[in-house]
Amino acid sequence: MTFSIVARSTDGESWGVAVASKFLAVGSAVPAAVAGVGALATQADANVAYKGLALSHLDEGATAPVALQRLIEEDPGYPHRQVGIVDLDGNAASHTGTECIPWAGGRTGDGYAIQGNCLAGEEVVDEMERAWLESDATAPLQDRLMAALSAGDDAGGDRRGRQSAAILVVRDEAGYGGLDDVAVDLRVDDHEAPIGELQRLLDLHELYLTASTEDEKVVVDAALRTELDQFAAAAGHRDFLTWVGTENYEMRVAPDLAWIDRRILAVVRGDA
Repeated sequence: MTFSIVARSTDGESWGVAVASKFLAVGSAVPAAVAGVGALATQADANVAYKGLALSHLDEGATAPVALQRLIEEDPGYPHRQVGIVDLDGNAASHTGTECIPWAGGRTGDGYAIQGNCLAGEEVVDEMERAWLESDATAPLQDRLMAALSAGDDAGGDRRGRQSAAILVVRDEAGYGGLDDVAVDLRVDDHEAPIGELQRLLDLHELYLTASTEDEKVVVDAALRTELDQFAAAAGHRDFLTWVGTENYEMRVAPDLAWIDRRILAVVRGDA
């Protein structure tokens, strides 16, 4: 009773899943992904063991269709399952069991697998596919996934209503401080408008946990450094970097204060 999209970025560096459902904490059950391996969604009467099994098959070199076939062959409950898989190279596969609650079905293409069950209608996956294909292929994968998820929701989504949503994106060394591969891992477990709330969290994630681009960096000269330290002192901090750590802006200010993100500078100056 869920709709999801599993996809790989056009540049072949990111894999991810976005999902929504009238189900508590859908993000705890449906998505899984490993950078350099692939991603999948397991839903309907979800077999959560599929996550480890599929990723293991993919890691051993199986394509998405082969991994899916192995899952089905090993699971007598497959008529009740729905699963989408995208592998290292962007091959995609989707399965909808004959016992899934209608409307149920999916769409696949180069780099994406879209599927849903207990939906308002076929238009849900059609609109998700349209939104994915019409999105900017160079945009961050999480933005494209959210566009597809939102389109499915606008088309009726889960016919029982709304409750939870989640997004998971992996990319090599994309995690906090570059120390793991989890680029985005956000969940809305119980909310009357979960996709809107998920978008709000994604916007905050982009600010707090995504490194500044070169275009966003403002060089800190002597005059600006004085301004920043005066701001920090007025706020009761020993120096500006202490304020940065207190406010969790470490990804947006250089450790040696050589540069500051323009958005953080706007906060300092009261322009944000």
